[in-house]
Amino acid sequence: MKHKISFNRLGRRAGQRKALVKSMIMSLLKHERLTTTKAKAMEIRRFTEKMITKARVDTVHNRRIVGKVIQDKAILDKLFTEIGPRYIEKTKGGYTRVLKLGYRHNDSSEMAVVELIDRKIKERKKKEKKEKKAESA
Repeated sequence: MKHKISFNRLGRRAGQRKALVKSMIMSLLKHERLTTTKAKAMEIRRFTEKMITKARVDTVHNRRIVGKVIQDKAILDKLFTEIGPRYIEKTKGGYTRVLKLGYRHNDSSEMAVVELIDRKIKERKKKEKKEKKAESA
């Protein structure tokens, strides 16, 4: 039975788990998309949702609270200047999605993609080249 178990230990000791979650959160906020196992994705989502909720209101107190986990200034600024204001209209929560990818070939662990809901998608250069060829022809 799974009573009163509030988080997944991910098979690691506390310090290792905190370091893993911290680095994966920073990677998710930097690239706005992350491919990992389903168990790690669900853990990352818990913390990321809370940070984005804090980032909606840019105060010194909120920056210090989130800054305990995110120690890279560039990612912290991106969170409070780009990502947080993007979700002001949205109610609390629901900023990320977890999409299942299937099973990994070598160890059969379930893989998933964690991404921000309204992430900015960079267009590929191939589309631009096709448009230029169409215009010149």
